[in-house]
Amino acid sequence: MALLSFVYVAAVDFMERQTEETIEAELTGLREQYRDLGIFGLGRIIAQRAAAETEMESIYLLIDDEGWIIAGNLDTWPEAEDLVTNRVRFSIEPSGNLGPRRFLGRTVELDDARLLVARDVEDKLRTQALLVNAIGLGSGLMLVFGVIGGFVMSRWMLSRIETINRTTAQIMDGDLGRRIKVEGSGDEFDALAANLNAMLERIERLMAGMREVTDNIAHDLRTPLSRLRSRLEVALMSDIDPTIARRLLEETVADAEGLIATFNALLSIARAEAGEHRASWERVDLGLLVQDIQELYEPLAEEREIEIRAAADPAVVVMGNRQMLAQALVNLADNAIKYTPVGGRVTLAATHIESAGKRAPLLMVTDTGPGIPADFRAKALERFVRLDPDRSTPGNGLGLSLVNAVAQLHNAALELADNAPGLKVSLVFTPPPPATAAQRDG
Repeated sequence: MALLSFVYVAAVDFMERQTEETIEAELTGLREQYRDLGIFGLGRIIAQRAAAETEMESIYLLIDDEGWIIAGNLDTWPEAEDLVTNRVRFSIEPSGNLGPRRFLGRTVELDDARLLVARDVEDKLRTQALLVNAIGLGSGLMLVFGVIGGFVMSRWMLSRIETINRTTAQIMDGDLGRRIKVEGSGDEFDALAANLNAMLERIERLMAGMREVTDNIAHDLRTPLSRLRSRLEVALMSDIDPTIARRLLEETVADAEGLIATFNALLSIARAEAGEHRASWERVDLGLLVQDIQELYEPLAEEREIEIRAAADPAVVVMGNRQMLAQALVNLADNAIKYTPVGGRVTLAATHIESAGKRAPLLMVTDTGPGIPADFRAKALERFVRLDPDRSTPGNGLGLSLVNAVAQLHNAALELADNAPGLKVSLVFTPPPPATAAQRDG
């Protein structure tokens, strides 16, 4: 409606300015004739122009100071409505015409006469009336169609929203398997439904994982806690041998340390997943880290008759938390030594590989143990998951979970692959930014 109103105002203004410019051009020429020829010469020109106006589209009228007509195509001075200075609007009904016609004109006061020049604006005023009717009709139709379209769109949108609300209500009532219907139109509601469904899938997986973790925690902690209680009960018995009492206390301390290690591992995983360690990031040389861990585990490997190697390229640097990276590498080395049979080999490596056209740092641990079946590798990254179903081997099933959390913290890709024989665990890091001068000097 605003646009149509603007069109109407612009059209009316254009037509009026066009008429006024035509009248002003004629008045300019007639004033020049008056200066050159005088009042009688101007009268002859007015008479000639008036005689040529057989259709009365233009009005010319020249009168003297006393009101007598000198020349023109009107019998008397018209009763006009003054608009602004020297601008008039009037209506006349020429002979033989079916109705009055409206004119817009200008008057000029000469030394001894008065001049009127006007143009017929009846057709333009009718055009303006047609514009008003068209704008009114168009605005009405737009209003009707807008209301109908708005009603249809609102009902359609409300129906889609009601579908989402109804489904979410069913989910809140406990039906976690319900999903929001995707219409297939590809619109924003479908995108919203797809995102909500993905969120619900993740929530359902997390809840299932939470239940599984809870069951595993109960299973893993029940046995050491029961042993702790039994030993304490035995220790409270009278007349216990000091040697037996000392052994019971040592075993109790060992079980307590195992419980503390389990909770520390859970805490480390939670902190890594929350990103708490990003504040203490620094440039870490993975080659030096590999050599340190190899030296740390070399006595244990020799005791179990396992060969442990370190293969480190120079300047394999990543941005990260040194403590978390060391803990992840310790977990991988500990698992590798634990599952590698006598005479086997464990290799810790830090090198570069080509990734997305760039040299990416790679941290890799390989062993010659039994490995992990391909269909079980994704499951092995979850908490409290072990290869043996009876959970008889030492450990708490949190080693690879912590490695996975550290990899996610450092935006690294964690891959489990077959080493033929054994397991190959790889962490592919994103290339670090160039070192500053201060870091190079340090």
